[in-house]
Amino acid sequence: MSSHDQPSLKGREVQRTFDKVTDYYDRMNRLMTLGRHAAWCRDVAASAGVPPGGSLLDIATGTGVIALAALERYPGSAVFAVDFSERMLAEAANKPGASAVTWQHADANDLPFDDESFDAVTHGYLLRNVDDVERVLEEQHRVLKPGGRVVILETCPPRGLLRYPVSLGVRVMIPLLGQMVARDRESYAYLQRSTLGFMTPQEVVAILRRVGFVSMAWKKRFFGTHMIISARKR
Repeated sequence: MSSHDQPSLKGREVQRTFDKVTDYYDRMNRLMTLGRHAAWCRDVAASAGVPPGGSLLDIATGTGVIALAALERYPGSAVFAVDFSERMLAEAANKPGASAVTWQHADANDLPFDDESFDAVTHGYLLRNVDDVERVLEEQHRVLKPGGRVVILETCPPRGLLRYPVSLGVRVMIPLLGQMVARDRESYAYLQRSTLGFMTPQEVVAILRRVGFVSMAWKKRFFGTHMIISARKR
């Protein structure tokens, strides 16, 4: 048995957290981003550039927002969506139009797909929740076809003049909203820490380059607290 057959301690904690917040996840994402989350997910799907009749894999799909946006953007394409929270997948599979997506339980460290299976890979808020970002991106590189794109939606620590007020706002607002909306301050305190503690776009791009990706680009959103990064497999 390899070390990746079982989730790590952090993996189990993340799994428990996301199982707990499933019922409130979409509402909290809307509130925490002042309603911008769905638009960013559509932006991620649009940036994936799936060819007609192509295929897309959405990892850490959660409640399926990116996967369903991709299905709408690329009718006739094959959309696969994986997550390691069974509760999240069940929630996603109940949404309108969800029957056209293939939902599957999987670990981002060890994807159950052949090499060069997909034209595009997308994910939202995956990397800040894994132990080994490089391994996870290597797996994505492996399952992408040559020329295929990866598109990443992530949080990033704010920089510049807004750094301190925005960081303070995140520290206060996320746990407070978690308490008010989900009656779960603890889970959202974890999400607040992982939001502020994640890498800069430059750090993620450096890992993408090491793994073998090219044509990296990124844009920041929401006072510099979110980023959308894209890259291509050579």
